Amino acid sequence: MSQDKKVQLAVVEDHPIVIQGLKTLLESMENTELAGSFTTGAGFMDFLKRKEVHIVLLDIILPDVNGIDLCLEIRKTSPETRILVLSNHAERSIIMQTLQNGASGYLLKNSPEEEIISCISDAMNGEIAFSREVKEIIARPGPATFRARPQLTKREKQILKLLGEGKTSAQMAKELFLSPLTVETHRRNLLQKFEVKNVAGLISSAIQQQFL
Repeated sequence: MSQDKKVQLAVVEDHPIVIQGLKTLLESMENTELAGSFTTGAGFMDFLKRKEVHIVLLDIILPDVNGIDLCLEIRKTSPETRILVLSNHAERSIIMQTLQNGASGYLLKNSPEEEIISCISDAMNGEIAFSREVKEIIARPGPATFRARPQLTKREKQILKLLGEGKTSAQMAKELFLSPLTVETHRRNLLQKFEVKNVAGLISSAIQQQFL
C-alpha cells in the first residue's frame, strides 16, 4: 500500500456507544480512514461488494447474522480484507472458531485503547493480532494440548517464526535463500502437522503449544 493511501477501516457493531468510541479512537490514528460503520452484517456485505475495505472491526453478536459465520462470507467476498473480531466473549472455543473461519485477530471490548490501536497496526502490517488477555486465553490448555506435540524440522521452525512476524512467502524465500515454492511446501506441511486450516489457526495453535 502506498504511503499516501489511507487504510480503509469499517466497523460492524450494533451498540451506538461502542461505535462512537471506536470512531473517536480511529480518528486519532494516522493514515487511517473510517470507510463506514454498520449495525448489520447484511449492510456491511452490501458495502463490501462495492467498496474496498482493508480492515473490519467485527462484533460476533449482530441482529441479523452470527459474526463467526460472517467471517467466512467476508473472506469469500474480499480475501484481502483483514478481520479483527471485537467482542465481549472470552470463551476459548469461540476465539478458535473465528480464527478457523478466517479472522486475522481477536480483541476483547474491555481492552485498553492503546492495545486496540496496537492490534490494528499489527493487522495493517499483515500480522495476526491478539489483545493481551486473548493471548492468555489461547495459551490455556485445550483439547489440542493433549494431542502429540508436532515434531518440526529446523527449517519449519524458522518458517513458523517468520509467519508469526507476518512475513509473506516471498519475503521468507528472500530471507532464507529459498525458492517461493519451497516455502509454500513448508507452509502446507506446517498446516498439516498442526491440523489447522489457515495461518491464523496455525499461529494460535503454535502459541498454545509454546512454539512461539
